[in-house]
Amino acid sequence: MPGAKKPDINKFLKSTGLDSKREKEIGQHIGYRYDVNLLPDYKRLTPFLRKYMELMGWDDLNWLEDVHMGYEEGRAAVFDRNVNGWVTIPKNMKLPDNQQDRDMIAREMLIKFQMSPRHPMVELRKAYKKF
Repeated sequence: MPGAKKPDINKFLKSTGLDSKREKEIGQHIGYRYDVNLLPDYKRLTPFLRKYMELMGWDDLNWLEDVHMGYEEGRAAVFDRNVNGWVTIPKNMKLPDNQQDRDMIAREMLIKFQMSPRHPMVELRKAYKKF
């Protein structure tokens, strides 16, 4: 229709899109702020994650909420930001069909890898610690 006002398709994005202080600091969106499907379902916690959260005194997964199961060269993997690389899941490990369950396994695997003596940060700590 001539003269009809076009709908504002960006009505929810009235800013740069980096709204929170943390988003501005890191220069990217925090996905779960916008998509509730990215929030973990706490009923699906693995026993390891439940115990880990209890030991740490956490009520939620905090820094693990944006950790998801991905794929590297056709193999299931989780991205470790500390080493800027993918950690592949063992080939013989059967993964559940549910994405939330796979994400919980990814979070567990990431923590276990980061705590393992094989993690590259262990070598850096040995090389650069002062005391």
